Amino acid sequence: MIRILLVDDHPILRHGMRALLETQADFAVLAEAGSLAEAEAQAAAHPIDVALVDLDLGDGEPSGIEVTRAIRGIPDPARVIVFTAFDSDADVVRAADAGASGYLVKDSRPHEVFHAIRAAANGDGVRAGNIAERLGRRTEHPDDALTGRELEVLALVAAGLSNREVASQLVVSEATVKTHLHHAFTKLGSDNRQAAVATAVKRGLIRI
Repeated sequence: MIRILLVDDHPILRHGMRALLETQADFAVLAEAGSLAEAEAQAAAHPIDVALVDLDLGDGEPSGIEVTRAIRGIPDPARVIVFTAFDSDADVVRAADAGASGYLVKDSRPHEVFHAIRAAANGDGVRAGNIAERLGRRTEHPDDALTGRELEVLALVAAGLSNREVASQLVVSEATVKTHLHHAFTKLGSDNRQAAVATAVKRGLIRI
């Protein structure tokens, strides 16, 4: 039996997902959570095998990336599958860096979700087709691949934040932000912020 934790800030969506998953004889949804605190408490209180985590938990709530880190930081942690409407490279890489075993978009077919959960429970990683292809290219060309933090910095720059504002949001120094941007410029073949953002958006690395 695969024991599952659902993390999503919409109770109706959790209800629908629970109903779908419980059509499978080898799945048991043991707990649900709508926030970071609830997810940590449920993951610690129940013997969870796989956590299905929404990437965006709504206004005022930590992202699914933080939830993933928290769950993976618990002793004998559950495997985490990020389940989201977004599939930019930045989101995929951040999820992988946080310890997610799988990454699925919400338009996945039910059998894809079932397969991902079973694979994660068995210790395998699962990513939907185009996501797997993009991560494969990153593996083949690691020197040219932007890190999760570089993508995160670029995404914030694309949103109009200054270096100081990016540093404040990420709780790092401005010098660190400048270093990440310099590395991103080099990898993207750009010599300024606007060109780097434009190239990253064109390649599907970040979204605006």
